[in-house]
Amino acid sequence: MNTDTCTVTVRPAVPEDLPAVVGLDEATSGTAKPEYWREIFARHRFAPADTHCFLVAELDRRPVGFIIGEVRAWEFGSPPCGWVFAIDVDPVYRGAGIGTRLFDAISARFHSMGIRTLRTMVSRSQKTQLSFFRSQGLTTGPYIELETELD
Repeated sequence: MNTDTCTVTVRPAVPEDLPAVVGLDEATSGTAKPEYWREIFARHRFAPADTHCFLVAELDRRPVGFIIGEVRAWEFGSPPCGWVFAIDVDPVYRGAGIGTRLFDAISARFHSMGIRTLRTMVSRSQKTQLSFFRSQGLTTGPYIELETELD
């Protein structure tokens, strides 16, 4: 999908965006999670702007993507860094640069806050997201995730 003839705007999320965010996630994940997204939306949308960021990509006045992140400090000895917790683009518009616009916008926000490192975590099975983040310049960081199953 080419968006050259359409106007893509990246802006802060507003309460009216919640149904679109829920729908975008469901289109990608195959699971409706409205309660989860209400909680996430409230946490990030109304959190301090100097640490949290919830942005929406709008195409012809319709939300077609979003990105959520926040500044986290000193976990695991890490100085403050920006974390991207979620990014999603309507499957119809993937490959049109909307994800890159969202990523660039959140990166600029973090940079304006004095943040110089951006991190995210991606499942090894999520090849599309892994490829996207690598295309944005993200590489393996200094930390290794460890986990175990709890019985």
